[in-house]
This record gives sequence, structure tokens and C-alpha cells, in this order.
Amino acid sequence: MTEPTNGALSARISVVPPCADAAHGEELIADLVARAGKAEGGEALCAAIRADQRLRAFLAGVFFNAPFLRDLAMQDPQRLSRIVAGDPEAAITTLERDLAAFRPTDEADLSRALRRAKQEAALAIGLADLAGIWPVMQVTCALTRVADAALGAAIRFLLSDMAARGRYVPRYPDDPAKGSGWIILAMGKYGAFELNYSSDIDLIVLFDAARAGLPEGVEPAMEFVRATKRLVKIMQERTADGYVFRTDLRLRPDPGATPPALGMENALIYYESMGQNWERAALIKARPCAGDIEAGDDFLREIVPFIWRKSLDFAAIADVHSMKRQIHAHKGHGVIAVAGHNVKLGRGGIREIEFFVQTQQLIAGGRNPDLRRRGTLEMLDLLVEATWVDADTRAELAEAYCFLRAVEHRIQMVNDEQTHTLPDNDEGLARIAALMGMPDRETFDAALRQRLRTVQGHYAELFEAEPELSSELGNLVFTGGDDDPGTLETLSSLGFKRPSDAIRIVSAWHFGRYPAMRSAKARERLTELHPALIDAFSQTDNPDGALAAFDRFLAGLPSGVQLFSLLRSNPHLLKLLATVMGEAPRLAEIVSKRSRVLDAMLDPAFFDAMPREKEFADRLRTSLADARSYEETLDRMRIFAQEQQFLIGVRLLGDALAVGRAGRAYARLAEVVVRDLLEAAKQHLAEAHGAVEGGQVVVLAMGKLGSLEMTPTSDLDLIVLYDFPDDVTASEGPRPLSPSQYFIRLTQRLLAALSAPTAEGTLYEVDFRLRPSGNAGPLATRFAGFADYQREKAWTWEHMALTRARVIAGDADLWERTTAVIEDVLRSPRDIPALRRDVASMRARIEAEKGSTDRWALKEVAGGLVDVEFIGQYLQLANAAAHPEILAHASLDALTKAGEAGLLAADDAELLVRATRLYQGLMQILRLSVAGKFSAEAAPRGVLDLLARVSNEPDFSRLEAHLDETQTAVRAAFERIIGPVVRSEG
Repeated sequence: MTEPTNGALSARISVVPPCADAAHGEELIADLVARAGKAEGGEALCAAIRADQRLRAFLAGVFFNAPFLRDLAMQDPQRLSRIVAGDPEAAITTLERDLAAFRPTDEADLSRALRRAKQEAALAIGLADLAGIWPVMQVTCALTRVADAALGAAIRFLLSDMAARGRYVPRYPDDPAKGSGWIILAMGKYGAFELNYSSDIDLIVLFDAARAGLPEGVEPAMEFVRATKRLVKIMQERTADGYVFRTDLRLRPDPGATPPALGMENALIYYESMGQNWERAALIKARPCAGDIEAGDDFLREIVPFIWRKSLDFAAIADVHSMKRQIHAHKGHGVIAVAGHNVKLGRGGIREIEFFVQTQQLIAGGRNPDLRRRGTLEMLDLLVEATWVDADTRAELAEAYCFLRAVEHRIQMVNDEQTHTLPDNDEGLARIAALMGMPDRETFDAALRQRLRTVQGHYAELFEAEPELSSELGNLVFTGGDDDPGTLETLSSLGFKRPSDAIRIVSAWHFGRYPAMRSAKARERLTELHPALIDAFSQTDNPDGALAAFDRFLAGLPSGVQLFSLLRSNPHLLKLLATVMGEAPRLAEIVSKRSRVLDAMLDPAFFDAMPREKEFADRLRTSLADARSYEETLDRMRIFAQEQQFLIGVRLLGDALAVGRAGRAYARLAEVVVRDLLEAAKQHLAEAHGAVEGGQVVVLAMGKLGSLEMTPTSDLDLIVLYDFPDDVTASEGPRPLSPSQYFIRLTQRLLAALSAPTAEGTLYEVDFRLRPSGNAGPLATRFAGFADYQREKAWTWEHMALTRARVIAGDADLWERTTAVIEDVLRSPRDIPALRRDVASMRARIEAEKGSTDRWALKEVAGGLVDVEFIGQYLQLANAAAHPEILAHASLDALTKAGEAGLLAADDAELLVRATRLYQGLMQILRLSVAGKFSAEAAPRGVLDLLARVSNEPDFSRLEAHLDETQTAVRAAFERIIGPVVRSEG
């Protein structure tokens, strides 16, 4: 035996584990002595055991209660002799130094050396722990130092091997890891120097390709992934010498979809865009432990804003508490016990102390950098200094933490298993009590229960009580094989007509059948949301329909955690979403396909007044400001337009926007989009073809866009006009085009930008059929041709359409000239009898082609919206020459002005204005709520009630009667003012 040092383990034993079977203990010692006697240098160990009764009793208690440590000792008595005679701290320091200097000849040599070093460390640390020589945190620190040393040796070997194969050029040959860009982050207990005895090591492995400087032609991702796989194999593969450390890489970003080693930039993008609160908690303890330490430190500095929020982050409490609840739900540790209790995850266990600390770090660490340390006990001290925790709480939790960690170590020492669960039998529990140095099982039981209750008490004060599966609404239980009678009663009382179907829908969410529900966290969040969700749906006019629509929404949602957290913390958003689901199936469908539109509802500005045109323009420009390409501009344009269209619709549903203003809002949004896209298309075209010197272009809005009466589904009726000096023959770019070709190309680009589908969907359907040449001619028209056509050749129906024409984008001079031509044409004197015949004939033709007897075909039905619009257009064409003040783009304005000018009888003016408001209001709701043809019999009750509300009728049946009366009266007015509508035969 090596000569004992002053700090020799054998001389410092202060705890002797009781041996329940003294005779068996003596047999074990006799076996050790027999083995040592045959081993080189074993006589010294035998002599020490004979001379030192305390050492003899200590080893007997250890060997009897911890078979793993007994096996390590019996395998190599010389190793045991060296450890017993030496200082445990010196042993670990020597091991670190030897591994740092080790340069293996091959992987097998490395593998063998690492495993033998781990065996030596495991025996030395275990004996120092059980003998009471080291406090528990010195034990965890020693285990962590060994892991660092082993990883460092493995990484140096792997990088040297890469260099030998020409796959890597070390900047520092003596230290190939330095400057390698290969980052090994220790996570969890490993990162905090708190490894347990048989712990896995949790790692995140990254690489910085820019730092690595690999030779040309070497792909960094492939090389570092391959090296990481070899590293894991070296560390955890079981050989005749055992293993080094089981290695877990599952804490990396999105482990199911990413390789073992991830590019640093990709990791940063992930944390910035998708990182979760639990990952923030995990990264609190992250530490570069091997590889390129400097690069690892740089990475952790980069993600400081992700981990540490500037404001007090109480939102993190719910996430951490939810994680703890899930552990209880899935691990079955709902009560404090001893037999079979999990001292890490169970009630009052180690995890509750860690959560107690980490939660308060997440809340306050953003504002107080002192609260950003890794160690649990160190953080308890700092939380006292920062007045987040009182000194008594700190003392009790720290003592309990050390006690429970000691129990955890002893559970694992028995058989070197990564378990935290106490045995469920008397013999096993007696072993753990003995290894804790306690005289009997009862003493251990009492000591453990006391610590668990202490921890649970402090944890309960920090976190709210766990939510019940019921609420103020009544029972809401959606688990089990049979419908809960109380839940059926609750749902029925809340207005659900099919409560059993509702239970089936909600229960199915928890089977993870939808992508959004596959994570346990998402299901946890949704469970917490149940009462608020059911309550919100019950307040709609169609709870069953709202729930079914939300179910379809979930089915198409790629992930759910963020949305459910959002809804839980934003009751107003939940209420609005429920309204959409219950009353607007078409909007619900949009949300299902493009759930990100909900994000825009969180903007505080959503609850302000409806944005004006300038505000739309400013927001759009902000959205487009950092677009890096024309294609990205188009995608961002679609996202912006979809969000704003959705918000207009939700405002309309929520009574925050009058129906009369909705058409104007949709139109102003479209104007802004067309204007910016015209500029984007011009710039894109100019890159290849330059500009036409002196050329000008404008976009003329026709139809519903021109009259500011758009609905959510309106097409854009457009005409593009251009002009240029006669002496200009070509554009100035690298590939010149003739001016006419140039502006046709520009129009084609504008058309594609507006209507072509991209990954973000489409913007608008676009119709150019109102241009002078119709579908047969070029897309764009030169100004002179347009002016000549409108003055000399246009049909009456084209002048009717021109009453809505409005320039919305383009060059100021051509804008002014175009407006002047339109006004000049509309003010021209008319042959009134001929005009009446033309208008009546046009109405008859439409009725023959598209006419309907369905009152809900609001546009085409006799006495419907077309009749009203034709009357307004006729009155303008017939009277603008003498009364130019009646010209107006919108039907409502034209009819109002005609009445004020005495050009329309007062009764007719009142009827037609009222009918226009009715039709347009109903049209807005129908286009918003229903996809396709409206059927009153098939429509959700919420839609029917919404239609009645917008028409100021008490119920839907009264609305239908009012609609019939109005359509009959409007047709009569049409025939009085213009003439009879006579369908041509054949």
C-alpha cells in the first residue's frame, strides 16, 4: 500500500455505514484481503485493514450496501490501496493532469484510458463521499471535473485525427481544440458543476464554420457531425472496461429534426425565433466545457437577450410550473412518500428546489445580472442578497438540497444506475439508510420526510395551487373512457346542443392526433385553457359550431404551445377568436390556414380607430423596409394584406367598425398595396430595361375598388394607362424595350405581383377587362388612345363603369390629365331616352345571363344591388352636364347627391339610400362569413343573428321579410326612373 499522506482517506473517515449482516461483511473483507494478497503491492492494503478497525468496518459497510463500489474495489485491489492511502482531492487533480497530457495512439487506446480513469474517479469519489470527507457539493464538483477532463481528451484526439487526415488545420498544434470552432456546452447539472454520481452528461454541440478554418473542400457540417457521433461513441459505448459517461444531446434545438452538431448561426436563429421558456431555464446553467472554449463563451454572450429578458418576466412562472405539473402527471409522484419516491422529480424533491431558484432567476435576472449564476446553492445566497428570498427559506432549502443530493448519490452508488427513485422494499431502503450513515430505516424515513415537506411548503408558496379539472363554470373533465356526467351537465347549461360531441372533440386533442398537440407541453397548455376556451365559445351564438371550427383550426396548426400560451395570457384575443369561430366560418377557415394573422390582433393599435390610408401606407413600408429581394417584397406584401384584411373583418364582427366603413377600409388597403407594388414592379423592371425617358404611368381603379365599396372577396378592376414623348423610341436600360412594350411588361409585372400565388398565398384576383380593348388587346393603354376611346367610341355601359373610375397610383401629371378626361366625359350632354334604353337593356342582359329569384343573391336578384347601382350611374350620366356636383364614385354618395339636387324624388332617394346601406351591409357580412353561395338553412345561427344585427332587424325571419319588401320596391323604382326590364327571348 502506498504510504498514507497527511490527507489520506483512511485517516479521515468520519462516517461508517452500518452493515446489517456483520458475518457477511466479514466475508467480503476476507475476500478483499485474499485478492489483495495475490496482487502486486497488495500486502500494504492487507496490513492496513488488519491494523485499522475503523477502515475495516467502513469498507465492510460500503461493500455490503453498494455492490458497484465493491466490484470496483475487488477488480483492482492495488487501485483501492492507492485511493485509501491517498488524498481524494489529489487523486482527482492527478487524474485531470494525466488526461490533459495524454496523447493516445489510437481510439482504442483512448477508450481504454478514459474508462479506467473513470473507474478510479468513481471509487475515489464514492469513498470520499460515504466516509464523510467531502461535502456533497465537493462530490458533484469532482464528478464534473472528471467529465470535463474526459471530454477534453476525447476532443483533442478527434481533432488531431481530423488533422492527420487532412480534414482540419489546427491553429495551435499543442492545443488543437483552441480556435477549432467546435463548441461543447455542458447543460443542466453538468453545466453547474452539480453532476450526480451516475449522471448522464447533457451536451449541446455546435460549430462555428468561420472559426474552424477547415481546408477548402471540407464541409464543416458533415465533418463536425461525424466527429460528434464519434465523441458520443467514445464516451458512452460499453466495453470490457465499462463506459465513461452516458451522453445526452437532446437539449439541442429541435432535436428530432436537427443533426447532433448544429451550426452556431442556425442555433442563434432558432433561439431568437422559436426558443421556449424551458430552454431559457436550461440555458441558465450552460457552460463551455470542452472544445473551443472562447467560441462557446461568445455564443453564450450572443444569446443573453434570449435567456435574460429586460423586464420582469412573470410569464415564465406558468411555463415552469406547467413543466412541474407534467412531471407529476406522467411520473406518478403525486404524494410525499419514502418507498418508491423519486427524490429528483417527486413532491418536495430536488427539481422543486431547482425550479424555485430558476424561476426567480428568469423573472429577475434580466434586470439584475448578479442573478445569472449557475450553481443552485450560490443562487440561493444571491436571492437572499437581492431580497427575493428570506434567509430562513434559503437555509432550509440549502440544507434539504444537500441532503437530497446525498440520497440521490447513494441510490446510484448501489448499482451505478441513472435512477433517482428510492427502492420500494425494506431491504433496499435499509441499504440507502446505511449509506447515509443512519442507524436504521426509521431514522432515515423521518429525516427524508421532513426535508420533502420543507421543500414542498416553500415551492407551494412560490407557485399557485395546481388547477383543478373543474372551474366556476362547473365540471370540465375530458379524460377517461366515459363522458363525465357533471361535464355533460355543465356543457348543456352553457348552450352546447351536443355536449357529448363536445367532450369527444376535446378529449381527442389529448391523444396528440394533430401536429399542434403532439408535445406534452402543448397538451398541458390547452388543458389549462379549457375553462376559458369553453366559456368563450359558450358566449357565441353557436357554441357547437365555434368548437367544431376551432377543432378544424387545431387540425391545420403546425404547433400549438405558443398560441395556447398567447390565448391564456390575452383573454380579449380568445374572445375575438371565439367570435370568429362561431359567427364567421370563412374567417375561421382563413385563420386555420394562416394562423399568424392572429399575431396582428395583439398590436395595441388594433383597438384604436381603423387605420387611415396614410397609416396603412406607413405600416406597409415598415413591413417592407428590410426585404432583401423582389420575391421577399411580394411575400411580405401578402402577409401584410392578409393580416390587415383579417383585422378589418374582425373589427366588423366585433362591432368596432361600422359596415358602411368596411368597404372604404378594404379599398384603402388595396390602394396602398397597388401603389407600393407599382413602384416595386417599376424598380424590378428598370434593373433589366432601365426607364423610359419622360414616361409616365397611372393605375385606374374601377368597380368596387374605384367606388370604395370593396368586400373581403372583391376583385380589383384595373386599367393601366401610360404616356411618353413621341421622340422617345426605347428605354434606357441594358436591354432596351420600345415604350409600348415597356409599359406592357410593367403591367404584366404588376398583374403577377398582385395575383400570382407565392408561398404566402395570393393578394387579389385582378380583372383588366374594362380597358378600352377588352380582353383582345394589350394590357396597358396609351393615354391618348384611352381619351379618344372614351370620348368617341365607348358604349354606354363603359361610361357607367367610368362613374367609378379613380386614379389610385402613378405619376402626378398623368394622374391629373386622366382625371380631367374622366370628368369631361362624364359631364358630356346625353340623349336621355337613348340612355334609358341602354341602361334598361344592359340590366335585362345581365338578368338573362345571371338573374336569380333567390333573395340572397343580393347583387343579381331583381331589385338587388345591380338595380341600385345602375340607377345611381344613370342619374350621373343623365344630369352631370347640368349638375356636375352629383358626380360621385360610390353609389350611396351618388344617390344622396341626386336627392339633394332634386334630381330624384325624396321617397325614391330615401328608399334607394336605405336599400344601398342594407345590401352593402349584408354583402360585407356574407363575404366575410360564408364561402360560396349562402343558404339560410345551412348557415350557422351566429351568421343569421349577425345578418339580423347589421340590418337592425329583431330577428332573421323579419330580415327576410324586409329584404323581400325592399327588393320589390327597388325594382319598381328602377322601372319608374329608367324603364321596364324586358328580357330578350332566346
